[in-house]
Amino acid sequence: MKKALICGISGQDGSYLAKLLLGKGYIVIGTSRDAQLSSFSNLKKLDIYDKISFETMALNDFRSVLNVVMNTLPDEIYNLAGQTSVALSFQQPVETIESIIIGNLNLLEAIRFAKKEIKFYNAGSSESFGNTSTLGANEESVFKPMSPYAVAKSASFWQIDNYRKAYKLFCVTGILFNHESTLRDKRFVSKKIINTACRIKEGSSEKLELGNLYIRRDWGWAPEYVEAMWKMLQNDNPMDYVIGTGVNHSLEDFVSITFSLLDLDWKEHVVENKMFNRPSDIAISIANPIKANKDLGWKAKTELKELIKIMITEEKAQYGNI
Repeated sequence: MKKALICGISGQDGSYLAKLLLGKGYIVIGTSRDAQLSSFSNLKKLDIYDKISFETMALNDFRSVLNVVMNTLPDEIYNLAGQTSVALSFQQPVETIESIIIGNLNLLEAIRFAKKEIKFYNAGSSESFGNTSTLGANEESVFKPMSPYAVAKSASFWQIDNYRKAYKLFCVTGILFNHESTLRDKRFVSKKIINTACRIKEGSSEKLELGNLYIRRDWGWAPEYVEAMWKMLQNDNPMDYVIGTGVNHSLEDFVSITFSLLDLDWKEHVVENKMFNRPSDIAISIANPIKANKDLGWKAKTELKELIKIMITEEKAQYGNI
């Protein structure tokens, strides 16, 4: 049986990845800054909490990281931890950069010390590309980060590249474009739209306040994306991949689809508020995932309308029949 260590197991991607790996017969170990106090609510929602063992680990503390890696000696490590909000990174740039860059570096060094072949997955981000062309960004596209979060993700990508070449480690970065699910945290705009629209359908008189409605993103379904992570570590040779749908939509499209599925006119309930605009933001972001399609046999299946429909169904369950 293979053993996997998932850093950031309590988040959206970590939870779905854990479920996937358990289904493949893995022993799954998850880390948390305080494993005894963490709620692991997403793992409980997926009904897999009791099937996982947990370790307390502080990613910014090398001794802590080394201790966990040496004690568990996993076959695969997935680093999905660190500050994940682009908007928050403008308010907390130091914490964002340290949690992503230092955490990634500590794991790479721990793997070197372990003297065991451990395959390592690093969670990259489409934010590193900045604005993409309408043809989409691929593995050869230039990074032009436009936020502290994107700067940190770009640096961690090059850390992986350096350790792969310098120390011959099996380490890869998955450059994932936006991916959503019912486990998405409420601070993310996708969940904010779904939650608010459902409350309005229930009778709330509130308005949904959003920033720039004309930004365009490549949105996919998170449970499919974690399969791409796993596939990257099953390759014979370590390679980085861009993961996305290859299709993009505006934020207005996301809002319009959501409200129409609830038989509401979004224009009656949505207002633009410049307070939600970032100091710098990406106008258009779209993936060119041809390499992943060809090499990994991976392709996104869930379209945006279906994705939103699933999220609404989950949200409706909290209110009964809306």
